[in-house]
Order: sequence, then structure tokens, then C-alpha cells
Amino acid sequence: MSSTNLANIRHPYHLVDPSPQPFVISFALLMITTGTVFYMHGLPVYRFVLPLGIAWFIWIFVDWFRAIVQESTFMGYHTEKVQFSHRTGIKLFIASEVMFFFSFFWAFFASSLSPSIWIFQQYPPEGIDVISPWGIPLANTVILLSSGATVTWSHYAIRGGELAQAIYSLQLTIILAVIFTALQGFEYVHATFTISDSIFGTCFYMLTGFHGFHVIVGTIWLTVCLFRMGRRHFKPNHHIGYEGAIWYWHFVDVVWLFLFVVVYWWGGR
Repeated sequence: MSSTNLANIRHPYHLVDPSPQPFVISFALLMITTGTVFYMHGLPVYRFVLPLGIAWFIWIFVDWFRAIVQESTFMGYHTEKVQFSHRTGIKLFIASEVMFFFSFFWAFFASSLSPSIWIFQQYPPEGIDVISPWGIPLANTVILLSSGATVTWSHYAIRGGELAQAIYSLQLTIILAVIFTALQGFEYVHATFTISDSIFGTCFYMLTGFHGFHVIVGTIWLTVCLFRMGRRHFKPNHHIGYEGAIWYWHFVDVVWLFLFVVVYWWGGR
């Protein structure tokens, strides 16, 4: 049966129209990858290719999600069946992220529980001045857990129809997220070791760096939700975009708890 005939049948699913966006965004990703390779090889052309690829990617990404917002909020395409599919997709995405971080934690435990002879079977390696967990890392733990509480408050408020409370608590969440990122950057600037300082430095910066990247992505996602909330896009029974952002943010919280306990406290002893 053709897609035209399927479109004429009443059903609860959303049949997406043909779109050039996946094809076009693949070229933007190709330009970003190529520009990065040019940068690594010291070729000056990266100054043109890399920024253009990033700008192109952002433009297509924003336009794509603008279309999704229109389909959900104004066109009514996101039925209960479609929302169920979206929730399943978000869960699978977060599961893939769990495995992503699992690989780096695996590397950390493999190098710390059985230190190599190349670091004199000592972990942390000699000469590494580890960061105390009771300074900035502890403060960031309190900040991130507090942001998890405020975003949960916002979720319950939007479900209860309390828009003002939902906006206020989401604003608090974003402020806490920005403070967390600033403190993490401050910690990086004042750290006495780099990513190339043995396996400890590599694992430390890969874990905390990718977590910081996820915090920035989550902050952008929550900021978009705040903008949409101000435009009354969300209803008590229909806010799948915000719900996904909240799940993602709680995932970021849990990863940080593992980071604090394993990398800062246990790994730095």
C-alpha cells in the first residue's frame, strides 16, 4: 500500500512527510568532521570549514526541532501512541548514554584496580596532585542534586497546572546548572595535571569532560523548555519534550554521583 493511501486511513500514528533535513544535516556533520581533521593536521582551511559546518548544523538542528514543535503543539500530530513512541525512544537514548559512560568507568576501574607497571603499579600515579573531593566537587554535588530537586518541583507544578511555579523552579534549575558548569571550568583551570598525564588524567578528563558536555546539552534543552513554557506550549497532560529533558537531567545527576564517589573520593585516595 502506498504512503498516499496510508495517509488517508484514520490511525493514531504520525506519518512523517519526506524531508531533506536528514540528508542536509549529514553534510554539516561531514564538514565538522573534515574541519576537525584539517585542524589536527594544521591546515589553515579548517578556519573556514569547521565554523561553517558548526553553523550549518545548528541552523538545520534548530529548524528541524521547530518543525517538531509545530507538529506537536499546533498541529496535534503527537497522539498518545506517538507520545509512547517518543518516551520509548528517550529511554533507549538514555540507555545508550549509560553504556557510553560505562565504558569510561570500566577503563577507570581497570587502570586503578590493577595499575600497570608503566605507572609503577601505583594509583594515582606518582606526581599526580589529585583534586580534593571536599572542595569544588562536593559543592557541585550539592548544586546538581539541588537542581534535580528543583526540576522535579517544576515537573509536578506543570502537571498540576501551576505555570508560575513551574517557570520559577525551572529558572532555578538553569541557574544552578550554569553555576555547576562555571565551577567545573574553574576546577579545570586550576588543576595541576592534564589529560595527557598518565591514565589517571585521561580517565579523569574523559569522564568529567563528557559529563560537563552533557550538563551543557541538558542546560540548553531546559532553556528551550523554559522558552516554550513561557509561550504556554505545555499542558498538564501533554509535555513530552519537557518530560524528556527532565529524564535526561536526572540521568546527568546520577552519573555525577558515580563520578564523585568513584573518581574524586575513591580514586583520589
